[in-house]
Amino acid sequence: MATILTVDDSPSVRQMIKLVLGPAGHTVVEAGDGSEGLARAKAQSFDLVITDLNMPVMNGMQMIRGLRALPALTGVPIVFLTTESDDAVKQEAKAAGATGWITKPFKPEQLLAVVAKLVRV
Repeated sequence: MATILTVDDSPSVRQMIKLVLGPAGHTVVEAGDGSEGLARAKAQSFDLVITDLNMPVMNGMQMIRGLRALPALTGVPIVFLTTESDDAVKQEAKAAGATGWITKPFKPEQLLAVVAKLVRV
């Protein structure tokens, strides 16, 4: 199955993502902020990145711009998982290179459906 990077400053959100995607056969690697997520993405290849927007050190938007600057990550889908639902922020995220958007709190079946749609393994 897929190797997925989840980037969120909330340990409970990262744990929930792992509890949903792990039993479905996916390997989930965690990072606590955008800077750590960018470093992990440079060190390992991923089939999908799921990131929060509002985080300390480096936010999700900054991290996406950093990821999209890396040739190896050009085609990797990136999904925002955030409480933000403002259309202007969504447009900025799309312009930065985000593939999709899920609003917190999320339903497990919604997350699984998005992963199934975006990941081709």
